[in-house]
Amino acid sequence: MSSLNDVRILPPLLRFTGAVERSPTISTWLDAQPNELGSLARTWFALVRRCGSEVRELMHDGYATVCVDDAPFAYVGVFKDHVNVGFFHGTALPDPSGLLQGTGKYMRHVKVKPGLALDTPSLEALIASAYRDILTRLTLAE
Repeated sequence: MSSLNDVRILPPLLRFTGAVERSPTISTWLDAQPNELGSLARTWFALVRRCGSEVRELMHDGYATVCVDDAPFAYVGVFKDHVNVGFFHGTALPDPSGLLQGTGKYMRHVKVKPGLALDTPSLEALIASAYRDILTRLTLAE
């Protein structure tokens, strides 16, 4: 999303109840993940939860999810052989490196696999962009 002056019609915001500053459920979930995958999940979830002071978190559909207030913008999920760093409004994010995967109407994710090279700066940029995007969406929804 380019700016608050963007004239596109945005879909209604998805809202979750129960997000808190730090969820003990997420810590328990992260601790239960296998070593390499758990380490990747902890690394990327730590980054998304540090996006801003108003970031809140909760478990949603088995994924560690971050919100601003009650509007989700990113999640981390652990699968058999990879970790997904996902974005609720991923189709709106700039992705010049082509990291985003998925075919959903709004959501996209990046697969992070142990032992495989990752364009870390580009994934970090996607996370920052998703955070800015949700802030803009919340402002426009007011």
